[in-house]
Amino acid sequence: MSAREGTMISVVMAAHNEARVIGGCLDALLADAAPGELDIVVVANGCSDDTAQVAAARPGVRVIEVAQAGKANALNVGDTAARGFPRIYLDADVVLSPGALREMAAALTGDAAPLAVMPRRRMVTEGRSLAVRAYYAINTRLPVFADALFGRGAIGVSAAGRDRFDRFPEQIADDLFLDSQFSAEEKQEVASATSLVQAPRHTRDLVRTLARVRAGNTMLRASHTNIRPSAPSSWFRDVVLPRPWLAPAATVYVTITLAAALKSRRHPSNGWGRDESTR
Repeated sequence: MSAREGTMISVVMAAHNEARVIGGCLDALLADAAPGELDIVVVANGCSDDTAQVAAARPGVRVIEVAQAGKANALNVGDTAARGFPRIYLDADVVLSPGALREMAAALTGDAAPLAVMPRRRMVTEGRSLAVRAYYAINTRLPVFADALFGRGAIGVSAAGRDRFDRFPEQIADDLFLDSQFSAEEKQEVASATSLVQAPRHTRDLVRTLARVRAGNTMLRASHTNIRPSAPSSWFRDVVLPRPWLAPAATVYVTITLAAALKSRRHPSNGWGRDESTR
């Protein structure tokens, strides 16, 4: 795909049965958008709910419906339809802070601009089970998230960044795939932009979500080169060792991680496997 700089920010969103959350995501984007500033493409794939209708009710949002469920194909369809750059890939259940799109787009422009950007991540853990909150007490302190594109639900690329790859592979680790396309020096976290990521509400929901992530990452590493390796001891070396008061949370973190590893072995290769508790 050969990309050229456009005059608007394109947002590509793959949405599968997101009727309960996509409205809030879109409303946050549109709240302070200037006329013609945003080109929002929602690809409703394999939906059995009102995702397409909820999205289409928002002014200026283009909706494409495809029969087959699958995030990679939906992203590719949305990419083909998108008109502008910078381009933001956004999960339908993530809410960005006011002006976040504009801040991310600004960071991607200029001679010395990075090729890819991501917002600061804030995990929403209020009202979650004690085990879920303990897990994220460790997870949110992992140094991998300092320069990782994944785990935030929002990734922005310039036209030059988009030219790094052809299509999203037919696998479920799209954010890890994007992360692998850029060196640390080519990525930048935009501190003035925040993505609110909803943590699963219950331990079983968290395990199911982590199993999907692990299965997708394993498949991607098996089929592609230059994928960021996992760092299985980072939770201890980089988080707990300098903060020994987190040891009880670390016990929960390890238990949940091991449970997800076992469950990931049975995860379907093309399943969304997402957290349904926050929808």
